[in-house]
Amino acid sequence: MARMTAARAAVEILKREGVTHAFGVPGAAINPFYAALQASGGISHTLARHVEGASHMAEGYTRTHPGNIGVCVGTSGPAGTDMITGLYSATGDSIPILCITGQAPTAVIHKEDFQAVDIASIARPVTKMAVTVLEAGQVPGVLQQAFHLMRSGRPGPVLVDLPVDVQQTEIEFDPETYAPLPVHKPTATRPQIERALALLNASQRPLIVAGGGIINADACELLVEFAELTGIPVVPTLMGWGALPDDHALNAGMVGLQTSHRYGNATFLDSDFVLGIGNRWANRHTGRLDVYTAGRTFVHVDIDPTQIGRIFAPDYGIASDAKAALELFVTVARELREAGSLPDRSDWAAATQERRARLQRRTHFDDIPIKPQRVYEEMNKAFGPETRYVTTIGLSQIAGAQMLHVYRPRHWINCGQAGPLGWTIPAALGVAVADPEASVVALSGDYDFQFMIEELAVGAQHRIPYVHVLVNNSYLGLIRQAQRAFDIDFQVNLEFENLNSPELGAYGVDHVKVAEGLGCKAIRVTDPGELGTAFEQAKKLAAEHRVPVVVEAILERVTNISMSTTNDIGNVVEFEDIATEPGHAPTSIRALRI
Repeated sequence: MARMTAARAAVEILKREGVTHAFGVPGAAINPFYAALQASGGISHTLARHVEGASHMAEGYTRTHPGNIGVCVGTSGPAGTDMITGLYSATGDSIPILCITGQAPTAVIHKEDFQAVDIASIARPVTKMAVTVLEAGQVPGVLQQAFHLMRSGRPGPVLVDLPVDVQQTEIEFDPETYAPLPVHKPTATRPQIERALALLNASQRPLIVAGGGIINADACELLVEFAELTGIPVVPTLMGWGALPDDHALNAGMVGLQTSHRYGNATFLDSDFVLGIGNRWANRHTGRLDVYTAGRTFVHVDIDPTQIGRIFAPDYGIASDAKAALELFVTVARELREAGSLPDRSDWAAATQERRARLQRRTHFDDIPIKPQRVYEEMNKAFGPETRYVTTIGLSQIAGAQMLHVYRPRHWINCGQAGPLGWTIPAALGVAVADPEASVVALSGDYDFQFMIEELAVGAQHRIPYVHVLVNNSYLGLIRQAQRAFDIDFQVNLEFENLNSPELGAYGVDHVKVAEGLGCKAIRVTDPGELGTAFEQAKKLAAEHRVPVVVEAILERVTNISMSTTNDIGNVVEFEDIATEPGHAPTSIRALRI
């Protein structure tokens, strides 16, 4: 048997589990692991500026390709607590990432040693497993179990905490005989699928709600095949956006209180049956459940049995991996079609596309300062179907989801459930590392951008190019809009007169100077007619210099973005002008029909 330190064994296991890249920040308690990382080779590493940033880089890396597992590494104490937001974000969206932390020596963990903290207890509520390994001989088994858990059932993150003395202890371990554990995923049965299809076929106006579980399961082609076999329109959730191309004739648009389309909500409210696959009925998708469920039969398919009935009880539930379920749905639907037993849904599908043509929001405005809608219109023109968009939360994300177009799975990479500010920059870097040849475009409001702005230096240091669209209104825009219900505008203003950049007026932070100071390129745009040119220039600068390029659009201070104020998807308020003539929405998927 080969002898090696437990740290070296850990690195060898990572490689055999398919890990080729890690993100992190070294420190005293994790240095033995870093020494093993260097000595072993085979795993490249990106040095973050903040350990939370490293965790979000790992998230972006995982979300980019099927099978990826992002790894983030940090030392003891605050490094682990910094990762908690990334772990929460990953668990909320069913994203497997592995966090490895250093720890004080085992003999003094309980003696309040420097940077000794019970990180396993802190992380346990937001992980599938969080463990401090006290015996060096357990390191291989714990890591083997970690990868097994991350991949099995509902995917999610794991934290493994390694005391410094455990890392340095020699153990018997033969990496050549190591093998990953088989992955377990629940699988639908044929009788379950037949029952679901019987309920579906009895309906008149059915919809498929396609969740992020379909993307996680790499089952998007099966979804498209099933939809086309049955002729049933598809509503992607925010996490499932891209599972079906936006320009597909069966794409009915998104539904919800915020990240929704006018036509999507209208179609949903006219439906009588909903088949949800790989979704969790998130509250900003459903809104008031009495409105969402009234007059509709529901079938829910989810990999996690505890998700079925969590929000509301469906008429029928199936615990299954989305891919396994869709394989059976396709098989049984094909048999029904051959037997002439599938209803004709062409009129219903045509009605959804008629709504897409008639119920649109206006994007074309020539105002100065720039209205945000125009930014997304110009993004549609400048960035093609191959673009991977990355964003987290705020009015920028909500408006972007209402107006941008996504054509492929994993091309809308969004932190959905947690929505931490600051997520976008590090996540975009993780995406760009995972797919170096991709067109990666991040979208942030000014506050999200400022939260982890230091991570831009990571892109400059490691030559990670992407384009970051920064929409700046010098406001906490989403919170300001929410405060309208309380008749306040309190502690949400970010404006100030910058003594060093008087040309900015009240817009405060000079993001161009900061980005340039961090080694990146930046362009400021104040005229909507210059947005297209700026985006093209940004793409060229990113390709030439191999660094992040920021395009800052100076927006009007206040824009209220369409959303419900009553938690009702049937009552979304259109605060801004809707499209009433073709020139109002020139980049819409369907030409406006009056």
